[in-house]
Parts: sequence; structure tokens; C-alpha cells
Amino acid sequence: MDNQILIDLVTKRMPFGKYKGKLLCDIPEHYLVWMHGQGFPEGKLGMWLHTLYEIRLNGLEEILTQLKRNYSNR
Repeated sequence: MDNQILIDLVTKRMPFGKYKGKLLCDIPEHYLVWMHGQGFPEGKLGMWLHTLYEIRLNGLEEILTQLKRNYSNR
């Protein structure tokens, strides 16, 4: 996996909708499950959200927690 994708998940913000302005990594799991059922958007945002969905599905949130801690101190 490209490390930049993980960095983007802890630094980029949701551009629209109910969670507009939230860091992607802070979007609730129920929203990702809903979006998975609806279909993720095209482009980078869709790829980021799908990756986040897979991370949550597989219980790998600790990866993002550590990265978020590192990048919030910058």
C-alpha cells in the first residue's frame, strides 16, 4: 500500500455532506458502511474512503491512530 494514502487519510478533510470538514479518518464507520452500499465516489476521494472502509473492516485503526498523532504535532 502507498504510504501517501494513509497520510492523506489523517490529513485530508471530507469535502461535502454531513461530515464536511472532518478529517477522513474521523468519519464514522456507519457512514462508510452506508457509502459502501451506495458506491464510493469516483477519483481520489472514493479511493480514500474505500481504503478507510477496508481498514475499519479489518480492525486496523491503530495504524491511523499512530499516524494521526504524528501528523497532528506538525
